[in-house]
Amino acid sequence: MGNITPKEIKELREITGAGMMECKAALIEAEGDMGKAQEILSKKSAAVAAHKATRTTVNGMIFSYIHSREDGGVGTLGVMVEVNIETDFAARNPVFKDFVKKIAMHIAAAAPVYMNETDIPVEAIEKQKELFAAQLAESGKAPEFIEKIAIGKMEKWKEEVCLMKQTYALAVNKEDAVPIAEMVQATVGKIRENIVIRRFARFELGA
Repeated sequence: MGNITPKEIKELREITGAGMMECKAALIEAEGDMGKAQEILSKKSAAVAAHKATRTTVNGMIFSYIHSREDGGVGTLGVMVEVNIETDFAARNPVFKDFVKKIAMHIAAAAPVYMNETDIPVEAIEKQKELFAAQLAESGKAPEFIEKIAIGKMEKWKEEVCLMKQTYALAVNKEDAVPIAEMVQATVGKIRENIVIRRFARFELGA
């Protein structure tokens, strides 16, 4: 399809942040279908991220966010996050800075406890399994269904407590409502450097 318009290319670029030529190629491949073009770019970003995943990230930035009450500006919630990238030049990229800010705001809103599933202590997993087992035992459900339901509940719990599994909490549309891990991949695809969310801390007054 050769009648892709500059307006369509610009629209796709605004949605995905990809380069003009990449957007044009994706629209041509998708035969002008904007949704399919976004999927194509998303897959390419994932491939780029996988390729660059072993590269060393020694630069980046530490970002802090303080949420204050409107009645006097007293801070009640704070977040610090360190996000690493390969070069100092890329660390100054507005796309990277915006990504780090979004991650900090998400942490403030979603309150993750762990970075990845592998960071969850065995004790915490066993305790949660016991809790779900007790709840299901009281529900009166047939034993053959309890195990499957328990597995589903555990996966849902991991999605709630692990930053990389959480869905972006501040999404304004369906396209933005993706797991944080996919946000990382998409940003790697835009900047073309490996990105690692290294660590975070969240403080809430009285918690």
